[in-house]
Amino acid sequence: MNFKATGIPYGQTYSFSKLVLDYLSESEALQPFYQQFPRKESLKAILKAKSEYQQNRQLLSDALLAQYKNLDQTEALTNHIELLKQPNTFTITTAHQPNIFTGPLYFIYKILHAIKLAEYCHSLYPNYNFVPVYYMGSEDADLDELGHIHLNGEKLVWDTKQIGAVGRMTIDKELLQLIERIESEIGVQPYGADIMKVVRKFYTSGANIQTATLGFVNYLFGSYGLVVVVPDSPVLKSIAIDLFKDELLNQHSSGIVAETAQKLEKAGYKAQAHGRNINLFYLKDNGERLRIERNNDTWIVVDSDIRFTQEELFKELASHPERFSPNVILRGLFQEMILPNIVFVGGGGELAYWLELKGIFEHYKVPYPLLILRNSFLIINHKQVERINKLNFTEQELFLSSLGLKNKWVKANSQNNLSTEQAQLAIKKLFESLADQATPIDPTLKRHIYALQKQEERNIVELGKKFLRAEKKNYSDAMRQIDALKLQLFPNNNLQERVDNILPYLACWGPDLITTLYQNSYALEQQLVVIAEH
Repeated sequence: MNFKATGIPYGQTYSFSKLVLDYLSESEALQPFYQQFPRKESLKAILKAKSEYQQNRQLLSDALLAQYKNLDQTEALTNHIELLKQPNTFTITTAHQPNIFTGPLYFIYKILHAIKLAEYCHSLYPNYNFVPVYYMGSEDADLDELGHIHLNGEKLVWDTKQIGAVGRMTIDKELLQLIERIESEIGVQPYGADIMKVVRKFYTSGANIQTATLGFVNYLFGSYGLVVVVPDSPVLKSIAIDLFKDELLNQHSSGIVAETAQKLEKAGYKAQAHGRNINLFYLKDNGERLRIERNNDTWIVVDSDIRFTQEELFKELASHPERFSPNVILRGLFQEMILPNIVFVGGGGELAYWLELKGIFEHYKVPYPLLILRNSFLIINHKQVERINKLNFTEQELFLSSLGLKNKWVKANSQNNLSTEQAQLAIKKLFESLADQATPIDPTLKRHIYALQKQEERNIVELGKKFLRAEKKNYSDAMRQIDALKLQLFPNNNLQERVDNILPYLACWGPDLITTLYQNSYALEQQLVVIAEH
């Protein structure tokens, strides 16, 4: 494999929100909503804060050993789980739900970024240990989001009748049929049979999604020492019993987040997450994830016949903490309570809602992590590289719209003079001359002449567009190539990483692709990376 990597500033990709770009540029408007910006100096401060925060490291390590007992463990993984017991060990964490077969590509990129950052932090602070962590949001119940992948431009959906927490759903015949469908597409690729053998090893009938995801992610990243944390665990949930009690009794979090969201909106940003009075769900044994509401001295599990008095509720919490599931408002706080974490790696949407949570961390006196935007990649195969070179586009130009690319190509390649600049200059001079003549006669005519000038300039611009449209018809083959290229690299007019799944890429290039992505991952630097096959 031979790839060339090129970094492109996020602002020049036209694909990221104002909030993300403002965060990266350390806009003053956003600074009140996070602790410190991620840089070398900030790492030292967060290490100190987290060192002073008491955590049950032995319990975490024991929970992880139990979680991994039926899986092959690399030496690096075993070492990291053991190191988590030590007070000089910290984590670099990313989080995501267990999309089937890992979902969109950025799932992979997040994890690689956490791994790269852990290595980078150790190079800066060799007396500390840094463990990369993937925190699995397996209690998420949004099957519409998690139960599909895109393959060769087609959306393949897991048509299951199961409901509730996706991580607890079992692999049924519908998912096995989906695996057969995927294999028929990618099995002929050089590494297709190998990767599908791995998929079948972990996605077996009767296993649940969180176990399958744990196994598959461990296969992909175990050699890097990545630790996967599945928080749907009575042992890990026991750490947060006091937090859950306070939420059920006093509902502090909703007011804190509402106040922060109001401040964010006043600063010009849209709030990403909105809390409820109680930001906990109740997980039934069948996997259903239901809201909890309070009615005076009774706690009600919505859409069920389950009711609790305060005494019954606290007894349930003590006996079965795993039945209580934090939503987006409390999930991050719970994560930071169980992990000795210093950096959270997230996408743009995640950064947006984490910026709403700082007040909750302050209220519960839990150190707020450094927030870093996850790495982004655009993967280009050699055939696409050949087409790009033939069309004479740079990698940065690929982020222009199809219309922009077509206009650029036609202007560069047309045998005709399509520029209207000379005409616009001539019009400007003509009307300036008319204005000079009119001013001594009646100064008020100048405004009328200016309006006529603007109208004619607009007409010339429209005429230039018609020139381009007409000329494009003369180069229909090149226009089709541009459309095809954009569709391949930006499926659904979106970034590749937000749509495509890793499986066809692994089928084409094998596990060496993960190595290539890792080698070209940034640590604290913030750019989108184009990796082009040569």
